[in-house]
Amino acid sequence: MSLARKLMIDGEQTVATTRTHVKVLFLPFLVLLVVCVAAGFLIAQIGDKGDGKVGWVIAALAAILIVWGALLPFLKWYLWTYTLTNKRLVEQKGILTRTGRVIPLTRVNDVAYEKNLNDRILGCGTLIIHDASEQAGLELRDIPRIEAFHRTVSNLVFEKHETMRNDESL
Repeated sequence: MSLARKLMIDGEQTVATTRTHVKVLFLPFLVLLVVCVAAGFLIAQIGDKGDGKVGWVIAALAAILIVWGALLPFLKWYLWTYTLTNKRLVEQKGILTRTGRVIPLTRVNDVAYEKNLNDRILGCGTLIIHDASEQAGLELRDIPRIEAFHRTVSNLVFEKHETMRNDESL
């Protein structure tokens, strides 16, 4: 899910689009698995006893838990994207209400990354971008292939700053 063409500036091209590492879906997957197994077990234990309403109640509760514990986290993960273009970095998130943050590459002062042991094993990390504004730096958590994304952002920032310096010297 890339940045929509209608949101792009003239001459802007998408360089990379990413979302957080799939590891954030481990807990929702576990919720899905446990709820399905538990609901199936309970419905099987009830069997033909009673009028069947208890089975429907268990199925309804299971459906609510699956939506709340698995589907919503998946949608949140799927719809939270980071798009790097040749002019800016765009963060977009939200299911019903979409919000975003845009950092022009010409305003970026510092690009750093952090990786703890789990991140090193899974090949992800946190990218920290500071810009020339009053806001706190943008932290892109659990970015897959963090080193490659860091290199790409850094190269684009250096190119933009070099272009600005050359334009000022003319």
